[in-house]
Amino acid sequence: MAPIPVNPAGPVTDRSVIDWLLDSDPAIRWQVMRDLLDAPPPAWTAERSKVETEGWGARLLACQDADGQWAGGAFLPAGFDRREWSERGQPWTATTFSLSQLREFGLDPESERARRTVELIGVNARWDEGGQPYWSGEIEECINGRTIADGAYFGVNVSAIVDRLVGERLGDGGWNCERINGSLRSSFASTINVLEGLLEYERATGGTSGCRAARRSGEEFLLERRLFRRLATGEPADERFLLFLHPNRWRYDILRALDYFRDGAALAGAAPDPRLGEAIDHVRSRRLEDGTWALDGDPGGRIWFDVNDGPGKPSRWVTLRAMRVLKGWERWYPSAGSRDVGERITRSGSLQGE
Repeated sequence: MAPIPVNPAGPVTDRSVIDWLLDSDPAIRWQVMRDLLDAPPPAWTAERSKVETEGWGARLLACQDADGQWAGGAFLPAGFDRREWSERGQPWTATTFSLSQLREFGLDPESERARRTVELIGVNARWDEGGQPYWSGEIEECINGRTIADGAYFGVNVSAIVDRLVGERLGDGGWNCERINGSLRSSFASTINVLEGLLEYERATGGTSGCRAARRSGEEFLLERRLFRRLATGEPADERFLLFLHPNRWRYDILRALDYFRDGAALAGAAPDPRLGEAIDHVRSRRLEDGTWALDGDPGGRIWFDVNDGPGKPSRWVTLRAMRVLKGWERWYPSAGSRDVGERITRSGSLQGE
């Protein structure tokens, strides 16, 4: 592999870990180049272009049906038996999860393959829930949040779904897929799925005043809870939020949330909110002696192929996320570590969550 141009002003540490990340798939390498090495755009875009023809990206594209879908369905594979869900877990091979994974891999949205995929899905894919055209969205907030993220990334007009989600916010500022069944309290998982979609839409289009206001209220829902606590008691809302998953699919953990806030702060050119400090501390505490981070688990269920080496083992995906989150934080708080920030918050106001 040719030497990677590095911005000499960029804080590059733990070269052995960087080398380990680079000795991987193009889907990992281009993000390391952009986010950790501050390589110039021509370098990392050239590496990103390989996602279509090499490694995991090419492998997932090879699983695509002739009609543009995956596994013959939008949310569930064709012929899916509900017993599989109870015995093996939710399946992840259908179109919505495959498309989201290609976005995570970084398939170039301007490539011919990406444009053709988006077109075919628009013509042929229908949601299992009601038969709606794919790019019209479904009824669940989690699904619609990911559909917005995928559509905006791949150049689809998803403004109608955005408007719908803006109007579906709950009174506490976030979202819950159980709203349709009467829920009045937002959930961490639904909220992060929607926030990621709104951020991708804002990046692609500039957003709208309603979209930006909704994103701020959803962020505040998470920040008030320090990304994992209950607002009423200060106790963790779910201990699993402190475990690092990949792929997350629809599931929530604090590393996913921190990566979202890093992305949002970078888009705005603003400092990360100091209330993230406690979650940052947790990420730091989970680093292994060799400088990597381990995968705590994955969602289980039917998949096309693994992109990690298994729970309990170092994960390039988790390590990439953790390193870029910490880099983004330390850019703004280089002398006062996250623990100092967290202690100041504790003195000025209680650390409380959901």
